[in-house]
Formats: sequence, C-alpha cells, structure tokens
Amino acid sequence: MAEKKQEARNIGLNVKAPEESCNDKNCPFHGTLPVRGQVITGIVLSSKMQDTILVKKEYMSYVPKYERYEKRTSKYSAHCPPCIKVNAGDQVKIAECRPLSKTTSFVTIEKL
Repeated sequence: MAEKKQEARNIGLNVKAPEESCNDKNCPFHGTLPVRGQVITGIVLSSKMQDTILVKKEYMSYVPKYERYEKRTSKYSAHCPPCIKVNAGDQVKIAECRPLSKTTSFVTIEKL
C-alpha cells in the first residue's frame, strides 16, 4: 500500500510546516489543535516524557534596588507531535494552546 502524504494545514503563524506527516490529533499541522496566545523560543532540557518535552527560557529581570538586571529562567512543558523530531539541547519554538494535561498548555511548532 502506498501511504498518502497528508497536507499540513496553515496554523496562522509564520513557521515552516514539517516534511513528515503524523496521525496525532494534538498536532497543530496534521490534527485539530488550534494555537493562540504567546509564542516562546527556548532550549529543550528533556525529551524523555511520552510526546512531551521540557523547554527552558532565559530572560532578564530588572532589580530596581540595585539598578541592575538578573538572569532568570522558566520551564515549560510542551506537547511534541511525532512529525517534529527534537532532542535535548535543540532550540525550538512553542506556541500556546488549550490545556492538554495538568502541566502542558504549549505545543511545539518548529525546530530552529
């Protein structure tokens, strides 16, 4: 049987759709998951969970008392569809979506 390649849908963001296709219903390109809200760029800390990755984002925060900036980090759990292959250390772009689990409210949309 010849497998038919599924057409990736437009998610409304300026990102490249993955070449592979998948059958994940929580994939923004090949499933029905809508993305809205903030888009975050970060580094993958861990990809050991099933279909989920941990993304670290570093940002600078101003401390008025010392008139200086300090470096802070945030960790986000993001769903990773099977059509996007990522490993620890990769830089990715994640977008906000509806809550998929207790901690996961983001989905991976692009590997940079």
